[in-house]
Parts: sequence; structure tokens; C-alpha cells
Amino acid sequence: MNQKSSEFDKVFSAWDILVIAFGAMIGWGWVVSSGGWIQEGGVLGAALGFVIGGIMIFFVGLTYAELTAAMPQCGGEHVFSHRAMGSTGSFICTWAIILGYVGVVCFEACAFPTILTYLIPGFLKGYLYTVAGFDIYASWLVVAIVIAFLITVINIMGAKTAAKLQTILTLIIGGAGILLIVASVINGSVDNLTPQMFVGTSAGGHFKGILSVAVITPFYFIGFDVIPQAAEEINVPPKKIGKMLILSVVLAVIFYAFVILAVGMILNPEAIVDSANGSGLVTADAMAKAFGTSVMAKVIIVGGMCGIITSWNSFMIGGSRAMYSMAESYMIPKFFAKLHPTHKTPVNALILIGGLTMLAPFAGRVMMVWICDAGNFGCCVAYCMVSLSFLILRKKEPDMKRPYKAPAYKFVGTMAVLLSAFMVLMYCIPGSGGNLILQEWAMVLGWGALGAVFFVSCKMKYKEKFGSLVEIISDEDAATLMPEADDEELDKVIDAAIERILTMQAA
Repeated sequence: MNQKSSEFDKVFSAWDILVIAFGAMIGWGWVVSSGGWIQEGGVLGAALGFVIGGIMIFFVGLTYAELTAAMPQCGGEHVFSHRAMGSTGSFICTWAIILGYVGVVCFEACAFPTILTYLIPGFLKGYLYTVAGFDIYASWLVVAIVIAFLITVINIMGAKTAAKLQTILTLIIGGAGILLIVASVINGSVDNLTPQMFVGTSAGGHFKGILSVAVITPFYFIGFDVIPQAAEEINVPPKKIGKMLILSVVLAVIFYAFVILAVGMILNPEAIVDSANGSGLVTADAMAKAFGTSVMAKVIIVGGMCGIITSWNSFMIGGSRAMYSMAESYMIPKFFAKLHPTHKTPVNALILIGGLTMLAPFAGRVMMVWICDAGNFGCCVAYCMVSLSFLILRKKEPDMKRPYKAPAYKFVGTMAVLLSAFMVLMYCIPGSGGNLILQEWAMVLGWGALGAVFFVSCKMKYKEKFGSLVEIISDEDAATLMPEADDEELDKVIDAAIERILTMQAA
């Protein structure tokens, strides 16, 4: 195995990686989908569904936490799966996760200008054409392209620049969410919860409603895996990287659950149905009612807009680093391994992904929903392969240095594999509620065919270099890490939470 020193600058602090992961998981769904979640499982049922879904992701997150701390190298999944399964397994795993990242950024490029239609009356100007029933307007298209260009430039200018943007926007999201929750406590009513705690009249009906929400929730937690992609740029001790990853998942679960409860306290069942059939922005309508003014609805919509940008920004970081790591291993053209001479960012990979996001709006929002769903499937495949890699490496390399070790690894690893495999199956089984449709399968197969072309052509071109993994020389012992504040209390809280969840599951 070849070795080299990292070419990336260590610029991410603990706070940076937390907001990058949290921001990736909190997008636009909490604004537009909360009513649907409540109608599916009830207020308490939907909140419990998100907790259950969060536990599913929690196990996968624990495997990521251990592997990231053990191998803090750009590429994340690429490095983990390569060490456990070899170059072919690594190619499949990394190519799948890249589909996920590209799918999200393309979707967000279409979602952003769509939000402006809620904020700015008469925003849509200059009708051009229709794709799959979605009307494309010149004003909509221009905004999408300009924002995509700006986010690409920000990412090229440096990881720290992107992290600063992420921090500002995440604080806005958190502020909007907290404002809603506080307003629900002050102006909401527990009486609104009583008739909509659960869906169904029996325990079996309640459980079915909870499960129907739990099945879809993992798709809203995709994004914590961006942290391993940027591991070389993190200026934090490896052990803490793993714990921050787990913390980001816990915070996302809390955010979603409390937003659901807040909406349920403000709006009664009839109001939720009316909102869902009207504007479709149930969370925004709840905010407006809580404060008695429609102006406050716009606050939530702006929070959702920030969520779109944070997801977009995070997946730009993740996707470009995944492409860089594959190019470093000669699995895709070496062209994508080029770093910007000044900003030390994978410039060519960012230009490609940025270019795709600027082209995506021309295909319309419906087609972007398809590619986003196909991308989510790719993420779940990668999660399953990383979970398998976790178990393989525990057996294959028991003496590997693991700054953070997941407790009860056999139980954690088995649960992570089973639950992530379950997520993959939900995309494959017709009638599951999350299964891919024909157009989405076409995109998955098309992406797989493109990967096969790269695999064969690069193997022929680079020969023995294909699939070579370059190990980064650890500088943990060198004086390169900035001093971190004493966070023993935070570590204790995270460790206690992990132990409590594992105890519950084992019981």
C-alpha cells in the first residue's frame, strides 16, 4: 500500500463538521412533509416513527464513527470498503454513494427556485416548456442556474468558506425551528393533540401507523456520511470525529420529532388537512397561526430555503471528495484528483458536479425527484456495504488502531447490516411505500452502466495502478491540530446516550 502526506488543509473544526452533517440531514422536508407524516401516523406516532428511524440510522452511524476515526482519510466509504472488500467492492460502494450525492444536489437546484414561488407572488415569468407535467419558466431557470453557480464557486474557494456558509444557514434553520417549538408551547394546545395522537383505533393500527412513518424516515437522515468524505480536512482528534458524527444524528432526530409535536399542538386535524390540501406547507401554516400573522409563515419558508442550501452544500463537499478518492485510486480518470493550487479543493470534481446542477433545472422538478430517489437508493447500498466492512475489518484486522470503538460491535454491526439491507429492500419491493418506479430504475441502471464503462476503461488504461489505495500518513501526533476546548462532559453525554440506546435494543 502506498503512503503519502495529505494534500488537504485541515480547516474544519468540531463545530464545522457538526453543522455540515446536521445541515445535510435537515433540508426542505420538515416544512412541506410534516402534515403528511402526521396524517400517516398521528402526532405522537409520527414523532415515534422518527425516533425509530433515527435508531436505525444510529447503528449505521456507529459503524461510520469507528471506521472514520480509524481511517480519517478523504473518501470515507471508498477507503473503508477498499480495506475490507478490495477494489471491486470499493468501486461499487463509492460509485453508489456518488449517485446519492449527485441526486441530492440536482434536486436542490430545482427545489430552491420553487420555494421562491411561495415567497414572491408573480415570481414565475416567461413560460418556456413543460417536462413531465412541470412547467419551466425563464425566471425559475435563471435563479436555479445562478444559485448553482454561486454554490459551486463557494466550494471551490475553500472548504472553510463552505463551512462558514453552512454555519450561518444552520443557525437560521435552528432559530426558525426553535421559534416554532416555543410558539407551540405558548400558543398551542394539548387539546389539539388528543384526537390525533395516533392513527387507527387499535394498538395494531397505532403500530402500523408508526411503522409506516419509521420506514421512510431513514431517507431524511441521509447526510451524516458527509463527515467521513472530508476526514482529511478535519482539524479534530479522530476519536472526537466519531462522536460528533453520532451527535449530528441525535440532533437531527430531536429536531424532526419536536417539529412534528409543535405542528400537532398548534393545528387540529381539520386544520392540518386544509393546509395539506391548500398551500401544502403545513409547518409554515402552523407558524402563521401560532403568531397570528402570515408573515411568520415566511420565516419558516426561509428556514426551509436555508435547509435546501445546507443539504446542497454538504453533498457538494461529499460528492467531490468521493470522486477525488476514486481518481486517486485510478478508478475514474485521474483528472478528477486535481486540487486547486490555492484553495486545496478538488476543483475538477466540483466543476463537474456544479455543471450537472446547472443543467439539472432544464429537466424540470419531476425528473429531479426521480434522480433524488435513485440517489437515496445508492446511499442505502453504500450504507449496507460500509456496515459489512465494519464487521469484516473487526475480524480481518482486530489490532487496527481504533481511536473510537463502537460498543458491542457484533450486535451493532449486525443491526447496521440488517437495517440498511432492509432500507435497500424497501426501494426494491413493489408496494412497500418507498419502492422505485420505472424511471428511477432506469437512472440507477444507467448510472451502473456508466460505472461499468469507467471500471473497464480505467482498468485497461491504468492496469496495475487501478484500485491502488494510497494511505495517508497520520499526523495526529504532530503539532498540527489546533487545541480543542475541554469537552469531557460532552463525551460523557454522548457515551451515556449510546449505552442507553444499545441497552434498550438489547432488551
